[in-house]
Amino acid sequence: MENKKYKILLVDDEPDILEFLSYNIKKEGFEVYTANNGKEAIGVALKHQPHLIILDVMMPEMDGMETCEAIRQDKNLKNTIVAFLTARGEDYSQIAGFDAGADDYITKPIKPKVLVSRINALLKRIKSSETIQDNSLIIEQSNLIIDKEKYIVIKDGAELLLPKKEFELLLLLISKPDKVFTRDEIYSSVWGDNIIVGDRTIDVHIRKLREKIGDDHIRTIKGVGYKFVN
Repeated sequence: MENKKYKILLVDDEPDILEFLSYNIKKEGFEVYTANNGKEAIGVALKHQPHLIILDVMMPEMDGMETCEAIRQDKNLKNTIVAFLTARGEDYSQIAGFDAGADDYITKPIKPKVLVSRINALLKRIKSSETIQDNSLIIEQSNLIIDKEKYIVIKDGAELLLPKKEFELLLLLISKPDKVFTRDEIYSSVWGDNIIVGDRTIDVHIRKLREKIGDDHIRTIKGVGYKFVN
């Protein structure tokens, strides 16, 4: 997929930053949309269905955390990649960001070439997610049903709303019950080899999954990784 086919939404309340980022990303052939605040961002995202949203954390009216949570609650946007944009020195927790449903974070100021490199790495997840597991569209294990095409998880007849990374993590683990997936395997399959994430990223997503599907299904193998059990 060429860059021009990817749609990126930039959200920041500082016009100079929006103009700078937009100019440099458009130069690489991406289709770029902008918004000045969280509420506007949701409207633009619903209209244009971007592949990636780069979202400032500190904004008036609706901050980045609230905006990300709202995006993840909308079925039309739940698979969109979201990266937080954070200023150095801001009182910001990466764990809180992942809890809100973010896929990654970018620290500003950032050089244009580095930003484009981060964007390309993030967008590679779209292709990797398409080939993460086998070709069957429906997976049934224990009391769970996973529809890979619709990104739906059903537990005991009730539909669960999972953010993209939680869904892909569950899909990986459930594809081979009782197989122990190492942390490196999980990082590579779900986040991609070119993505650098914090050490606790997997732990946060595992915790959130356990809260939704139950503690009994995902077992920790100390010092190795995790596995799905029926």
